[in-house]
Amino acid sequence: MIQALQLILALSFLVLIHELGHFTFARIFKVRVEKFYLFFNPWISLVRFKKFDGKWHVKCFAPNDDEEWSKHPENTEWGIGWLPFGGYCAIAGMVDETHSTEDLGAEPQEWEFRSKPAWQRMLIILGGILVNFIGALVIFTMLLWHWGQDTLPLRNMTTGLYYSQIMVDEGFAQQDRILTIDGQEPETLNDAVQAIIIEGKREVVVLRGTDTVALTMSEDLGTRYLAQQNAFDKAEREKARADENYHARHYMLMAEWIPCVIDSVFPDNAAAYAGIEKGDSIVAVAGVPTPCNVLMTEELQRHACDSVTIDYYRNGELQQARMFIGDQGLMGVALKWDIFEFEHKDYSFWQAIPAGIQYGWNILTMYVKQFRLVFTKEGAQSVGGFVAIGKIFPAYWSWYAFWHMTAFLSIILAFMNFLPIPALDGGYILFLLVEMITRRKPSDKFLEVANEIGFWLLIALLIFANGNDILKLFF
Repeated sequence: MIQALQLILALSFLVLIHELGHFTFARIFKVRVEKFYLFFNPWISLVRFKKFDGKWHVKCFAPNDDEEWSKHPENTEWGIGWLPFGGYCAIAGMVDETHSTEDLGAEPQEWEFRSKPAWQRMLIILGGILVNFIGALVIFTMLLWHWGQDTLPLRNMTTGLYYSQIMVDEGFAQQDRILTIDGQEPETLNDAVQAIIIEGKREVVVLRGTDTVALTMSEDLGTRYLAQQNAFDKAEREKARADENYHARHYMLMAEWIPCVIDSVFPDNAAAYAGIEKGDSIVAVAGVPTPCNVLMTEELQRHACDSVTIDYYRNGELQQARMFIGDQGLMGVALKWDIFEFEHKDYSFWQAIPAGIQYGWNILTMYVKQFRLVFTKEGAQSVGGFVAIGKIFPAYWSWYAFWHMTAFLSIILAFMNFLPIPALDGGYILFLLVEMITRRKPSDKFLEVANEIGFWLLIALLIFANGNDILKLFF
């Protein structure tokens, strides 16, 4: 429920500022905005308000048709609809999802969108995209200013990395330390994953013990990774459906290699009952060596609802304990992370501005590069709808996480709206560019047909994405 609440609040905020971008530029150029709604309102609205005759008029749960209100088209009707999917800004004289050619008069009026110069119409359309992108940069700036930034540099991971089987097949050995990728040193583990999978960089140099080893990644590593991720996620979903207490894991391409040294033991858990203490070093589960956190977690998951032996060192002496692992496959401990040196940076307000802009720009470029994978079979299977988007929010309330993910979604919304698809802002921009170049304006009927085609394409994409979510829930 907390994830769903965060999703609804974030999307509502993003739709609101997006439509306000269109509204603001429309009013700057003296174009009437007939209606401004958060959420859609077929037939009736939850609340509607409009100013005329010198005062505000409000109606709740009222039909949309109102003869008295329609006598004052020069004022905007504001409202909240009952269908929580997006929102709209009905601009006078514009053929879109709110107007057809039949709604337009024979002659363009000076306060209509269609009567304005192409550059003004372009800015009105770009308004939503600009506000979403700039809004994201503002949020990132405020986050850096208020909380600063914590990073774990890849060079500080002195124990090396844990690599999944797909990376071992590429030539990596456990605890290899990545030095460079295509000649550049990645700053963080996330940067390394992005360079290899999203950007498709292939030449990796690692430090293996005291030796430097050069590896060349396969060209199809990105799609193979997505296929492996989809297969792993499907298996985890099946386990979760078979056991409602099972917590599905996420597929990791590579992760920090964290020795299993206990930092704290949670009360009333398996480790506490078995006498495990802070400072103990777990080295084996059920006789299987577990030199790092990932391998220990995997073995514990294999022995869920089972009694197993745990080998550990205490004060340099090898000892053994027996414990019952519950249905979640956990022993109830936290491991020491202070073996790594994190770096924290605080920003003044003026320092946070360029840092926030750079941070947002990096996210945009990453997403654009990642977008190419959507057009592969494996990438298409990874496309998700509202359920998938909701899962990127944590299951607990955190203002930092909420605003960070909201800014992230704002950048995605800006990019997706910029795509040259009719019914999206990018479709209108494409037609306006054609008009500017050819000096010929497409007919209103052509725009209506193009928008209708684009609308049904978007509906098909929406059904496909959310259909993927449904399939993952039940299959």
